[in-house]
Amino acid sequence: MDRTLYTYWRSSASYRVRIALALKGLAYDSQPINLAQGAQTSIGFKLLNPQGFVPFLIDGAAGLNQSLAIIEYLDETHPEPPLLPADPLGRARVRAAALAIACDIHPLNNLRVLKYLKGDLQQPQEVVDTWYRHWVEEGFGPLEEIAEGATGAYLFGDTPTLADICLVPQMWNARRLQADIARFPKLVAIDARLNTLPAVRAAAPEAQPDAVR
Repeated sequence: MDRTLYTYWRSSASYRVRIALALKGLAYDSQPINLAQGAQTSIGFKLLNPQGFVPFLIDGAAGLNQSLAIIEYLDETHPEPPLLPADPLGRARVRAAALAIACDIHPLNNLRVLKYLKGDLQQPQEVVDTWYRHWVEEGFGPLEEIAEGATGAYLFGDTPTLADICLVPQMWNARRLQADIARFPKLVAIDARLNTLPAVRAAAPEAQPDAVR
């Protein structure tokens, strides 16, 4: 197999790429990088990806980082099923919703930020958890408005898009950190429908070989 995904079971960004690969029916070798143990800072991994982040996808001779860039690459090289609408306006709207999660919510709550709050800034765990929930709930507000205007099963129609791929991992983490997702019933309903899809279930953190059970 010439496709390898460097991943971590609980990484939201890795989760996105796993969903995209599964929706496309693309096989890959999974190479776990234990973020909790700092494996992403190892010399070997940093030679592959100087950023030291997961996911990192090797596809043939190409090495790719950043989850949304990887997913759009997969969508362009394996067009079926499409993860973005055909029209420019539709693509822009899907990308905007995806970026609202990947750029506005997730970066404030990823592992290195939470470690910095708890370690360098010496904040207690309850403060760190409150920080996490605040930014998730604030970010979900505008997305709930998008969901209220949805005319299909998912955020933008009856087939999963890039925006849905970003929503599922963020909802999973929101539950893990006990955010008040009951405030966002449309998002909860869309996430529930997405999680009935075999591809989404196969990409779930608990289904990964490196999952801590």
